[in-house]
Amino acid sequence: MSKLKLGFIGLGIMEAPMVGHLVAAGHEVFINTRSKIPDELVNSAAIPSSTPAEVASKADIITMVPDTPGVEKVLFGENGIASGLSKGKIVVDMSSISPIATKEFAQKINALVCEYLDAPVSGGQLGAKGATLIIMVGGSEATFAKVKPIFELMGKNITLIGANSAGQITKVANQIIVALNIEAIAEALVFASKAGGRSRQGARSAYGRLCEL
Repeated sequence: MSKLKLGFIGLGIMEAPMVGHLVAAGHEVFINTRSKIPDELVNSAAIPSSTPAEVASKADIITMVPDTPGVEKVLFGENGIASGLSKGKIVVDMSSISPIATKEFAQKINALVCEYLDAPVSGGQLGAKGATLIIMVGGSEATFAKVKPIFELMGKNITLIGANSAGQITKVANQIIVALNIEAIAEALVFASKAGGRSRQGARSAYGRLCEL
C-alpha cells in the first residue's frame, strides 16, 4: 500500500492505539484533539495540528471520533474540517452517533465535492490495541474500496453495510442486542443467586466464564 496523508481528530483510550497502527504502517498522520496528546503519541511520528481545519488541509483522508454534537462541531464549526477541505478528500466518522445526523453530515460534505463514510466500531480498547476492531461502514462502494486498506490496519472484520448512515444503524442494532444480553445475564444471575446454595456458587462461576468471552 502506498503511503498516504491521513488525519485523525479525537485521541481517547481507543483512538490513540488506532493512530499508532497508522503511524506504524508508515503513513503521514496529522492529529488534533481537544485535550492533551496521549503520552504514547508524544514521541511518535504523528504530527500535531492546531485545528481540525488544519488537519483537513493537510490530509487526504480525515477520521474523527467524538459524539453527535462533537462531530457536528468538528465538521462545521469554527475552524472545522469543512473549512479546510478541498475537492476529492474523504471524511470518515468512526464514532457511534445519530444515523439521522449522519445522513445530513454526509450530504453537506458531498456538496463540497468530497466523500463521506460513517464507520462506527465495536471491540473496545482491547480491539483498538490489537487492531481487531469490527468496523461497520456506510457509504459508496468506490469510497469504501479506497479506505478499506486503512481500516484493515485497525480492524479485522470490516463490512460495507450500505449507503451513508447504514453503518450507524448497524451499530445501534448491535448495541440493542448487547444491552438485551446484559439484561438477560443480570436477570439469570439474580434468579440463580436467590435460589441459594449451590445455585449461587454456580451463578458466580457462570458469570466468571461469561466475563472471559
